[in-house]
Amino acid sequence: MVRKTAALLLLTALLLSACGGNKEAATENAKPAVQQQEGGKQAPAGGKETNTNEKETTTAETGNDGTGKSDAENADPADGSSNGQDQPAADGDAAEVPIKYHMNKAYNIVPNDEGTEKNVVLLTFDDGPKKAEWINSLIDTLDKHHAKAIFFVNGYRVKEHPELLKLIHDRGQIIGNHSWDHISLRKEPEAKVRQQIEDVQAIVKDTIGEAPAFFRPPFGEGGDIGKKIAKENGLLYMTWSNGSLDWTMKSKGKDNPQKVIQNVMDQLHPGSNILMHELPWTTEALDQLLTKLESKGYSFVDPRSIELEMR
Repeated sequence: MVRKTAALLLLTALLLSACGGNKEAATENAKPAVQQQEGGKQAPAGGKETNTNEKETTTAETGNDGTGKSDAENADPADGSSNGQDQPAADGDAAEVPIKYHMNKAYNIVPNDEGTEKNVVLLTFDDGPKKAEWINSLIDTLDKHHAKAIFFVNGYRVKEHPELLKLIHDRGQIIGNHSWDHISLRKEPEAKVRQQIEDVQAIVKDTIGEAPAFFRPPFGEGGDIGKKIAKENGLLYMTWSNGSLDWTMKSKGKDNPQKVIQNVMDQLHPGSNILMHELPWTTEALDQLLTKLESKGYSFVDPRSIELEMR
């Protein structure tokens, strides 16, 4: 009896030992399956399924610089890259503006065809770029009245503050050439005149990517040589036909803005080529001036709609 009991106990121990080994083997064999599952989805301790590909998705959404934009969205439009979507053109970046006007020998803006509106004025501002405050104020007013203007700039000023030239350009206004040093060109030798004009063409193109199409000599004194060199550079040479006289006013004149307005209105005629400057009183006067012009039935010609040949 004792022998039978001992035999049964021995048999039971062997069976238990075998079951434990099979359990360990089963557990070991299960490991590769768990590791394979980690490459896709796994259930963390919280029990919520997490996609391990989320890290890649987040990288794509934030871009390499972590700005929250993809690499394509962060690309500089100037380098020709695109985020795959058509972007609306800025107001000042229209692909084509129809040519509807030309400038006559009196420097007035004239319609090419009888059906084109003749009660227009050309707005221009000389001697910049000076101050961001004045520039932004002028352009805010131009935008309010849906108007474009030519900002005639001096090369030495652009060299000192290229960011102000970019400001004018980026806000959709037109850049003109006003010589490098703002000197009278009429009695200068040809080499000097060429340098004064072409150096401005170069620095403007280097700064904003395009050269001016309009040239106004300082004091209206370009002479025959100035006209010749302007034409060689594809520039429309102009002076003005309506002077605001804002440059003659002293800084302490409280009624300067009203004088600017009155001077322009006194000389107003169809096609007026209005000369103004980047000056605080002109900045103050501009909104009221443009409102008065509109009340008289005038609109503002887009400089890009003017032929680059006088006739």
